[in-house]
Amino acid sequence: MRRSCLWLAAILVTGSGMPVSAQVLLRPAGVFDGVDGTVHAGWVVLVRGERIEAVGPATSVRAPADARVIDLAGATLMPGIIEGHSHLLLHPYDETGWNDQVLRESPAERVARATVHARNTLFAGITMVRDLGSEGAGYADVGLKQAIDKGVIPGPRMLVAGPAIVATGSYGPKGFVADARVPLGAEEADGVDVLTRVVREQIGKGADLIKVYADYRWGPSGEAAPTFTQEELELAVRVAGSSGRPVVAHAATKEGMLRAARAGVATIEHGDGGDAEVWAAMKANDVALCPTLSAPEAIAEYGGYRKGVDPEPARMRQKRESFRSAHEAGVSICMGGDVGVYTHGDNARELELMVEFGMSAADVLIAATSGNARLFGQDRRVGRIAPGLLADLIAVEGDPTRDISAVRRVRLVMKGGAVVQR
Repeated sequence: MRRSCLWLAAILVTGSGMPVSAQVLLRPAGVFDGVDGTVHAGWVVLVRGERIEAVGPATSVRAPADARVIDLAGATLMPGIIEGHSHLLLHPYDETGWNDQVLRESPAERVARATVHARNTLFAGITMVRDLGSEGAGYADVGLKQAIDKGVIPGPRMLVAGPAIVATGSYGPKGFVADARVPLGAEEADGVDVLTRVVREQIGKGADLIKVYADYRWGPSGEAAPTFTQEELELAVRVAGSSGRPVVAHAATKEGMLRAARAGVATIEHGDGGDAEVWAAMKANDVALCPTLSAPEAIAEYGGYRKGVDPEPARMRQKRESFRSAHEAGVSICMGGDVGVYTHGDNARELELMVEFGMSAADVLIAATSGNARLFGQDRRVGRIAPGLLADLIAVEGDPTRDISAVRRVRLVMKGGAVVQR
């Protein structure tokens, strides 16, 4: 008995425990496979080792007599959620502002916090994250990913960007005398030679993707304005692409979005200033939108905004309108909330806002599973419940296609065939 308890404790602490049996049969009320938007009642899933062995009606899936059976009555089994825009090395801005996190928190403190963030993220049913910038913490995201992969700490699978790349003079922290040298939240690079070197250097240091800021708040009055030229963005995409890596772009202005879309980035993050011309350019170049709806709402709440009581802030109205118009125009939508601005583990907030802003719950769930897997080049590994894919699975109470908030009621998390939270 004591050995069993120790084994379970090891799973909960490290996330690296192995299944009790070589094969595990999961019996939920229904299965959402991440593909067609339907919850299939009476289906079961058989897991062998770290992969899915079979899925389908209980009468058609044969499990060995010694298979471990996990009964999930009343729950929907679905692929693990894939978070598209996370910063595990940040924590909510109402706790500590961004400037002070970059300038005052030690690397050790930031990594210690990120370790907790990674655990909370996984236990909330997020089995993969795209972490888009370490925000002044160098390549700590690469080290965090490696620690998770080695089973040192529990956490989701990670796709990491390292330091984001910014045009010289555009990014912060700012507000210091001209000759002061302060740590930056990203890495500066400009022009053919330097930009080429920095992109290649980041790849060599472990970045899975390259993040650039196509615009930022550096206009004459502090307004957002484009940073890199069209040629520089195209260069970054070309250099990264030669190694098989995508480029993603922070862009909120129309011109920044147009330049990023025409350069062929994989996704545009935020996208507040999009219009019909921008959506057409994104569709023509197969660029997806990661709208990060939750971040401005969280920031408004830190300033005293009370949802459902106060008038909706102008920035949230703009988010709502741009999101709806992009979706109606047929732009591919990535689920990503800019987690870190708000609490890690509260990733469901973004799914709920996507439904509130006009997407069906089923479409949101597809975006957060097979959709993100396809956009991130991971669809041969995760994102669906299909034979041969990694058994990154979660079970939630109820039917999330009818009530998206069901994704908050997580009963089971399985990563690579190992139960890490139950």
